[in-house]
Amino acid sequence: MRDMLGREEVITVEKALEFVLKNLSVVFPSDIKLNIEHSCTRILSCDMYSPENLPQFARSTVDGFAVNSSDTFGASDGLPAYLNIAGEVLMGAMPGFELKKGITAKIATGGMLPEGADAVVMIEHAQTIDEEMVEIMKPAAPGENVIQAGEDIKKGALVLKRGHMLRPQDTGALAGLGITEVYVYEKPKVSIISTGDEIIPADKAVNPGQVRDINSFNLTGLISEAGGEPVKRGIFGDEYSVIKKIVEESLKDSAMVLITGGSSVGTKDMTAKIINDVGSPGVLFHGVSIKPGKPLIGGVISNTPVFGLPGHPAAITVCFEEFIKPVLKKLTGITENRFRGRKLIVTAKMAKNISSSSGREDHIRVALEERGDELWATPILGKSGLITTLVKADGIVVIPLRKLGVEQGEVVEVRLF
Repeated sequence: MRDMLGREEVITVEKALEFVLKNLSVVFPSDIKLNIEHSCTRILSCDMYSPENLPQFARSTVDGFAVNSSDTFGASDGLPAYLNIAGEVLMGAMPGFELKKGITAKIATGGMLPEGADAVVMIEHAQTIDEEMVEIMKPAAPGENVIQAGEDIKKGALVLKRGHMLRPQDTGALAGLGITEVYVYEKPKVSIISTGDEIIPADKAVNPGQVRDINSFNLTGLISEAGGEPVKRGIFGDEYSVIKKIVEESLKDSAMVLITGGSSVGTKDMTAKIINDVGSPGVLFHGVSIKPGKPLIGGVISNTPVFGLPGHPAAITVCFEEFIKPVLKKLTGITENRFRGRKLIVTAKMAKNISSSSGREDHIRVALEERGDELWATPILGKSGLITTLVKADGIVVIPLRKLGVEQGEVVEVRLF
């Protein structure tokens, strides 16, 4: 069966993505050594184990008095415990004294507990009588207001797994363990090939019939956010031999190739033919039941995914999120857990009725606004070729394949950009 454009019937989003992943043997990128200051958002290429305890000593979590907890049992405002002050724990130094029974010492947050102490009384629960004695008005349980040695991370413990994307808190933990360099995967290169006789560079004046390149800039940002390294190959006219050559060159050093334009049916649209001619298995699908983005082409050439993207900016963003990003994430070496990689989703009420055609998945751009205590999603209407429909939008509402629309006031899920 063929669709209205004369192509084979389009397939679902899930089936299209499955086709690509089934025909792709993921090869992890090579790794490089980086200083942790430059490693945020990079993917670890090996497991990280702790070389030492963190912290290396028991330390106070509050300003107060280090005590043997048994000396404070039963203490209250009406009947405080009286302890002699042995001295003060200096920051960054090991205490030069031991706390015997009935003895305490001043201590600041982060200070090392002296031998004989097992708890800290907060300064708010103590009253200094003079330089030699303090009264304690509240009992402290063993271990109270103390971080024990190795309580945060124990020596030899697995701290971070291979395939983990490093976050600011991860680099902080590594720094605390004295680890200042890590091995991470190189970012997979993604070639962007812009095609179309009407496309000109963004810094050029526009003549009648011409349009400035928008899509390569949009894709550059999307690829970078997804952990890839975008490589702009340039703008090329609708000439078979020229596009075929740049595709072949891009395949030599790219983990993925994206061709913008040339995915719909027309005399100059030759992307599918080029993909098939350059290598196997070639085109896996041409046309997906999604709006915008129906003309998408997906293929694999010698284990490198190649996508032919529609020319409209909104369609490119939708196709990237649904197809390219999941594939690119696998190429980065990241290991997903059940939460990592999920789109940030909020619920809102639809501000107006929206209709949809059965048999396709509609992606509706929406802007969010607060009305009292409620969040409302207002559709940003306009053709997928209008970049402003993306600029004005906060996210996407997906109308499923067989749903005929959304009614005003209906609660929907908004996938935030």
